[in-house]
Amino acid sequence: MELGLETMAAAIGVSVPVLWFLLCFVATIPVSFLWRFVPGTLPKHVYSAFSGLVLSYLSFGISSNLLFLVPMLLGYAAMLLYRPKCGIITFFLSFGYLIGCHVYYMSGDAWKEGGIDATGALMVLTLKVISSAINYNDGLLKEEDLREAQKKYRLVKLPSLIEYFGYCLCCGSHFAGPVFEIKDYLEWTEGEGIWAPSDKGLSPSPYGATFRALVQAGISMAVYLYLVPYHPLSRFGEPVYQEWGFWRKLSFQYMSGFTARWKYYFIWSISEASIIISGLGFSGWTESSPPKPKWDRAKNVDIPGVELAKSAVVLPLVWNIQVSTWLRHYVYERLITKGKKPGFFQLLATQTVSAVWHGLYPGYMLFFVQSALMIAGSRVIYRWEQASNIGLVKKTLVFINFAYTLLILNYSAVGFLVLSLHEALALYGSVYYVGTILPITLILLGYIIPAKPARSKARKQQ
Repeated sequence: MELGLETMAAAIGVSVPVLWFLLCFVATIPVSFLWRFVPGTLPKHVYSAFSGLVLSYLSFGISSNLLFLVPMLLGYAAMLLYRPKCGIITFFLSFGYLIGCHVYYMSGDAWKEGGIDATGALMVLTLKVISSAINYNDGLLKEEDLREAQKKYRLVKLPSLIEYFGYCLCCGSHFAGPVFEIKDYLEWTEGEGIWAPSDKGLSPSPYGATFRALVQAGISMAVYLYLVPYHPLSRFGEPVYQEWGFWRKLSFQYMSGFTARWKYYFIWSISEASIIISGLGFSGWTESSPPKPKWDRAKNVDIPGVELAKSAVVLPLVWNIQVSTWLRHYVYERLITKGKKPGFFQLLATQTVSAVWHGLYPGYMLFFVQSALMIAGSRVIYRWEQASNIGLVKKTLVFINFAYTLLILNYSAVGFLVLSLHEALALYGSVYYVGTILPITLILLGYIIPAKPARSKARKQQ
């Protein structure tokens, strides 16, 4: 069997531990499918928790489950013992624990060398634990003081320990996400909310949507395997890269970022298929006649939306969608002072939390600071576009924003891929820091040339 795994691993260019993880990861699909046939609410919670524990053990060993228990128990203890502050307590304890694990395991180095460890799953679990505690904390607050998301997901009653464990480990969904809310998990398990029988009939068939996600996964893996031999990250350290001119270096950086994204598209498509086939991925009905089921809850990426983004502002809405939603609900919106508009501080703070969540590598920090600059620069172009009432100028600015987003995204991604501060700065410097200078220039120009709202024809006539 070991020889067979080595052959398979060599065929797709990964290590045996990574291949074994991928096999366990794909196994979340049949495991989630079997959840549908478990009778009764309590057995479903037990199955969710037990299957997650087993898959974790098979993927990472028994130590992974001990690793996961710490933040889960810390979060539950905070909810049980001090509800008024359980959200903020769990946030800092869980993130502190995650940072400690990132430092201890140095997972980024392991991933670059073809290894695998449980910190990736711990990252997803951390978000679940924190959101549970914050939502339970929100259950104490007056409803009129809450935002829509807070009203929707607040927990009035403390979930039982088995409900909480079932949510955290649900059928291996902690491996790569997507992150979903505990209130949705409880309603799904109990057949309530949108999962309750309605005049539209019983819960819709998930098989068509699952098949679509699997096809997307297959295409993503095929594209990645085709492109990666032509754009290996090792090329950045080879003498031939230094011999290239500016445009060739920039195009190689672009293609390296483009290639790496297909790996994530594959992973997220598999996790989407797993959640959809269980039924949890159902998110309601369309307004069309006849109504059609929507399966957006598990959607973590919109591939055309990323690759053809007209503005950097939309990237958080189409890339790692559920984590972006989590960051918006539990970081960005909660930093906004009531009655005031959000600014660059909220954006930068949110990107910093995202960077720390990924790990303490300088490359992550650079990428997310770059992302904040990229989005701020894109907003300036968008404001100019909206202020113009000349069709050609408007269309030109739309194209400039599109080209700007593609350029800065793939330039910024280099830091995320190489992780090392020295390597990242050297590679940014090899293209004269164009992806850093351009957004900063745009931000400054936004103050020098402020966008004035275009006057309507009616206003002109007056």
